[in-house]
Amino acid sequence: MRDDGANTPAEERIGRRIAQARKLRGLTQQQLADRVPCSKSLIAQVERGHKPATQALVTAVARTLRIGLGELTGQPYLDPEARENQAHQCVPEMRRALLAWDLPDEDISPPSMERLRADVRRASALGRQARYTQLGEMLPGLLEELTRAAHVSEGARRDELFGLLSEAYTGVTAIAYTLGYFDLRSSAMDRVAWAARASQDPLRVARTQWQRSTLFLATATYDKGLMLLKRVRRNIGEDLGRLAPAELSVYGATHLRSAIFAARAADRQTAFDHIEHAREAARVLGGDANHYGLEFGPSNVIMHEVAVAVEMYDGGEAIRRARLATLPSTVAPVRLGHHYIDLARGWLYHGDRQKSLETLLAARRVAPQQTRNHPMVRETVRMLVDLERRRSRSLSGFVSWLGLP
Repeated sequence: MRDDGANTPAEERIGRRIAQARKLRGLTQQQLADRVPCSKSLIAQVERGHKPATQALVTAVARTLRIGLGELTGQPYLDPEARENQAHQCVPEMRRALLAWDLPDEDISPPSMERLRADVRRASALGRQARYTQLGEMLPGLLEELTRAAHVSEGARRDELFGLLSEAYTGVTAIAYTLGYFDLRSSAMDRVAWAARASQDPLRVARTQWQRSTLFLATATYDKGLMLLKRVRRNIGEDLGRLAPAELSVYGATHLRSAIFAARAADRQTAFDHIEHAREAARVLGGDANHYGLEFGPSNVIMHEVAVAVEMYDGGEAIRRARLATLPSTVAPVRLGHHYIDLARGWLYHGDRQKSLETLLAARRVAPQQTRNHPMVRETVRMLVDLERRRSRSLSGFVSWLGLP
């Protein structure tokens, strides 16, 4: 589909890519709809550009047609001249660092434990701020230092180093997910799990299972994802009064992820049941926290209930729930940016195009790299362009910033 990087609007559409992939496999719209499953009307509207594709539909179609998500989303979105996309240049070095997971560089003299802890804290902070270029530049060297230090240490020091290494590998998964390098993401998640097991920390291992569930989301394997998350909760325990704060965070995060699984499976009742379980865990926790990078707490519950409504094309419900609470200024930019991206889709489904664009602009302000590389942002913008008879200066500027034709 790509020759010189200048795609036509039709080629840029996910719907157009779905139509091309469907025809290559000799399927009618009805046959594809039967296999997804969904209505033929939805397939037709998405292919023609009359309705934006949801993440649920895109992943289900990719699974049904046995193709990669990137073939439908067009990721990664490469534009060397875009400041927000300089993170792509860090990907080759991160790949090389992942390959050397069991081959520590003997020429490296590991820095002090204090320095390694501080560097991992800094890397985690960059991830929370969605500053992926700086994070990508930092990670390869940090991974080499941590790998060397972990392999030459023993006892509790070794356990802690592998915990830090697992956290650093998580930074690679965040960049890979954001930029659309799905193979790199899978490899990095394997390394996250390996280092977590070596850390001898059961909660860190449980957290990696929560992270692993995103792979089931990406392949529309909702039953297995829900099964995995249920197993994590069972292993932690479900008596909230007996759980430590970090355990509450992991427990609550699994309910939030389960809510998204249920929403994508169009099981509205189950989705909001999971939201209520998570809300109770957040109440017991007493406020927003960031155990193991999960960002769990009342704010994350609010953002997920909006996301659940959006996943089911219910813009009115998404807007209603968003208006019920005010998010504090302490919410991490990476989470707030994702929330604004979801909410912009909610406004679009609700019929308020101006609010949709304003919310996308808010996402850009708090998390530009994340916003520029998110396929649902591009779907929303393309729909706004199609619906507006006269493109406003703000919309034209946003289209140009995204690098769309």
